Order: sequence, then structure tokens, then C-alpha cells
Amino acid sequence: MADKMDLITSTDNQQIKNVLKLIKSAKTRRESKSYVIEGLRLFKDCPKELILTAFATEEFYDKHKEMLTGIDVKLVNSKVFKAIADTVTPQGIMAVVKAFDYSIEDIIKGSDQTPALLVLENLQDPGNLGTIIRMAEGAGITGIIMSKDTVDVYNPKVVRSTMGSIFRVPYSYVDSLDDAITLLKNEGITVYAGHLDGDDIYFSDFTLGTAILIGNEGNGLTENITRQADIMIRIPMCGKVESLNAAMAATIISYEILRQRH
Repeated sequence: MADKMDLITSTDNQQIKNVLKLIKSAKTRRESKSYVIEGLRLFKDCPKELILTAFATEEFYDKHKEMLTGIDVKLVNSKVFKAIADTVTPQGIMAVVKAFDYSIEDIIKGSDQTPALLVLENLQDPGNLGTIIRMAEGAGITGIIMSKDTVDVYNPKVVRSTMGSIFRVPYSYVDSLDDAITLLKNEGITVYAGHLDGDDIYFSDFTLGTAILIGNEGNGLTENITRQADIMIRIPMCGKVESLNAAMAATIISYEILRQRH
């Protein structure tokens, strides 16, 4: 059995209430600069220095005590854990962790690779954003820049969808995409925007510093942001299909960048 530690047995416990606020409120996450991760994989992938407090069931603690060494752990009974868990089948571990604090300058200059950036305008689907972050790691994307109205990267569904890539792919929100695009251009990075009248991506040169603008799932890029791109590009389509899901489009272009650079 677990060592003699206080066991949280009620959802009225203040620490549990704080966890629930973090899970449900983007504002609380922003103000506290922290968020919640859940599940064994995310917990293992999370750098230990980011973990503020872990919450574990007695069963999980007894089985993984060594992994929890040096971490502030609160024991929670299984009923309370199930009440606060955001997954259908809870694994008995979650943690409050520090949010990263990247600037756009960090993202542009923080890699020794030629910049390959995704710039997201007003993406709203948590699954899309999480998928893009996970894909970005696999495709060697060096960073992600997001408009301030893009879905919260620390939304539990986004975090879960990244499968741990959230800890390894740099990302930043910007107040003004216009200013961000200007900064990218000043750094010699070519900015591309998806457009039906654009050049075929397979005839585009992505070997130099590259930033790809990806728009909202329903409406695509705004005209204002599209106009600021250096070059318009399109993914060639067969049949009557005009466009793809935002995450799918980002994936195809990102892997074309990777192909050209290899």
C-alpha cells in the first residue's frame, strides 16, 4: 500500500477545485501560467522540472512509486480521481505543470535548423491543433506561431492530441499576426499562403527559411493575412474537392518541406 500520506477523498478539497478550474478555464490557465496533463504517457514525457504537483490514485502510486520520486504527489481516491479526470478510462495519474513561455523571437532563432514554421490563424478545433503539433515534431517543423484567437494550446483535448509533442515543439501566441509576418520577412523568411490561384506546392522551393500560413477550419485565411504572403500556394486536387482539413493541409505541406530538405 501507499506510504502514509494524506488521502484526498472529496471533490470539495481546495486543491481538487483548483485542478478542475485549470481543466475547464482557459482564463485560469493563462493567469496561473499552468495547465493539467493526464495519463501515463504524457506524465512520462513531461520534463520533471515542469511538474508542480502530481495527483495519483493509491493503486498508481504503489505501482509507479519510483517514477514519482522527487515530485510533490497528492494521493486521491479512485472516486475523486474519476470525477476530475478528462478521459473515459482514467489511468490514475495527472499533474499540474508549468506552461512554456516562448517568444516569437525564440521560435525564429531558437533552432540551428533553417526555419520551417507554421503560422495558424484562428484555428478553433482542439483536435486539429493537437494533431498539427504532433505532426510538426515528426516533420521537423521548427516552431508554431498562433494568432491570439486560436484555440488554447493548453486545452486538455489539445494537450492529449499532441501525444507528448507539446513538450518538444516550440509555439507562441501573438497579439498581431500582421506584426509577426513583418518580423518573419525581416528575418529573411519567405511567407506562403494557401490559395486556389496559388502555385503548386510540388513546384515551390521550401529549402530556405519558410513560414506556412494555415487558416481557420471553416473560412480559411482572411484576405488581409493572405495579402501579406510573399507567395500563394495550393495543394493539387483531383475531382471536385477544393480544400482539405486544416491539419491535413498542414501535414502535406510540412512533409513536402521535409522531403525537399532531405
